[in-house]
Amino acid sequence: MATLPQLIEEDVQRLDEILRELLAQTDGSTALVIDKGGFLIGNCGDSRQFDLTTIAALASGAYMANQTIANLVHESNFNSVYQQGEKHSMFVLSVDDYCMLVVIFRAQVSVGCD
Repeated sequence: MATLPQLIEEDVQRLDEILRELLAQTDGSTALVIDKGGFLIGNCGDSRQFDLTTIAALASGAYMANQTIANLVHESNFNSVYQQGEKHSMFVLSVDDYCMLVVIFRAQVSVGCD
């Protein structure tokens, strides 16, 4: 298996900029870039609320399980996973052969009329 290229300071700064812009445009609370082995490469947003190292590992596992399901139903690839809960939801997207993007969203609270 090929490894990721080494990131230099400019790469890390650009990655941070892109993740900040993504969160601003999507109302996400946290964004991660992880490798397909589950290692955290970069993150932006509310990192105090979550154990990002564990989320990276488990998100990778969920994605890989989803790939196995794709193969079982004769699909060559499911390129994303979406999980929705009462308080948060998470979107995992394959970026390329090496990396995935994980975005965590806070659930929107709807206000009803009395």
